[in-house]
Amino acid sequence: MKRSNLYFPSMMIIAVSMVIMSSSCKKTEYATPVAGQNLQNDVIKRTLGPNLVGLNIEFAYAMAIVPTRGKLLSAQVEASIPGATGTYLEHRSFFTKGDGSDTGVVIAQPSTTQGNTTTVTITKDTSAATLRYYYVVPEEARGKTVSFKFTAKSSNGETVSYSMGPYTIAKMDMIRNLTVTDGNAAYVSISDLTIYNSANVATNAGKVDLVYLYRSTANNTFNHALVSPAADPSYLPGITLPAGVNKSTKERKVASLQDYHLAQSQFGIYIDDLDFQQLNLDDAPNYAINLKAESGVWVETADKKYRAYVYINSVNNTAKSAVISIKRYAL
Repeated sequence: MKRSNLYFPSMMIIAVSMVIMSSSCKKTEYATPVAGQNLQNDVIKRTLGPNLVGLNIEFAYAMAIVPTRGKLLSAQVEASIPGATGTYLEHRSFFTKGDGSDTGVVIAQPSTTQGNTTTVTITKDTSAATLRYYYVVPEEARGKTVSFKFTAKSSNGETVSYSMGPYTIAKMDMIRNLTVTDGNAAYVSISDLTIYNSANVATNAGKVDLVYLYRSTANNTFNHALVSPAADPSYLPGITLPAGVNKSTKERKVASLQDYHLAQSQFGIYIDDLDFQQLNLDDAPNYAINLKAESGVWVETADKKYRAYVYINSVNNTAKSAVISIKRYAL
């Protein structure tokens, strides 16, 4: 009985497949697509990765109407949370050249923003346009979600809208391109996202989480380092720490985690809030030595208030310095 039950469905599947194959072989005559008669619009989000406070979220807003029915009059974007200074809707319509480059053609006056709404009034006689919208994520949106409503109007009285989102705004902070130097601007504060130097570290001793230093050794195993002030003195050779610089910061060195926001030259890898939430540094040491350009260090502060990723943008052996960038998450 089992064989009969299995055989019958199998034959049915084969028969149906043959009918589908037979029908798919029939020639279908091509018909030129007919443009919709009404005002139409579409939106794509161009930016990738987590949405960070202070950075742009970029969209491309396309709108069109059959020329015989009218022309475009205006476009606007309404954000659920007003964008920070610098938010704008392009007054140029963009198209892509054969070489792949984007080219903008002015079709309107520069946009104006009132509250959470950004608007452009189109001044050129045009029936199709693609405008870029740049939303600068405000501090108010941190850890929240934001949505957008795109709207276009045409001269024949039609209005059309397209909604995007909601998009989660990351909780984490970011700072880029801080220069650290051995013996001077060497004191890294995760809590302040800043670098203290030999002149101001004494009054900020309790804020120092890491000490940068460079040591050239015969076997090249030390080089550039970020070391917790409370680490074994062998990891701080020749260093006399100011009074109060004494924290024990957990660290884990990473060889090839080139976060796009921090590296600004790599693609496709992003550190997000979830990475910090799931990070476990319980068994991590309190030092990271032999750091190289494009490597990084996961960090957890001694008071467990912050986790961070410190990226090494570049190093300079001669100047005994490095450029670092940091993403930080408040626990």
